Amino acid sequence: MARSPQLGEHVPDFSLPGGRLTDGHFLRRDYELCSQRGRPIVLAFYPGDGTPVCTRQLCSYSHALDGLNDLGAEVWAISPQGMRRHERFARRHDLRMPLLSDADLVVARMFGITRPGLGLRRSVFLIAADGTLRWKHVSWMGVTFQSAQTLKGRIAAITES
Repeated sequence: MARSPQLGEHVPDFSLPGGRLTDGHFLRRDYELCSQRGRPIVLAFYPGDGTPVCTRQLCSYSHALDGLNDLGAEVWAISPQGMRRHERFARRHDLRMPLLSDADLVVARMFGITRPGLGLRRSVFLIAADGTLRWKHVSWMGVTFQSAQTLKGRIAAITES
């Protein structure tokens, strides 16, 4: 397993295909981390579309999205599923954040969160506006997730400093 970025380190750029549900349309495009410089970004890695814990996690983040955006942050959800599954998942649960497809687990490997034979570990990384990693949580079991309230607190802490 690759070494996960450490706190205070610059996070390498990446690009992944993704889509966002907006006004009933699932708009697809490539998402590049470098395009987010200047604002904090939350990368929420999750194992699979439609699974019970992943659904609860992403629904909670989607419902809190306005509050997270009010703090200046963008939230990207990343999993190995393809765009068709992402679109169905977004439509079924009215998910409003971009869902990115890391089908080959290239980005998950870059963050050191792959699990042989199982995909990836549920993880959240908070990257500051300057591109440095400011907070992370990597779950070993993946049956719980960091709450939207926790994310808000972490984002507020880095934007106030």
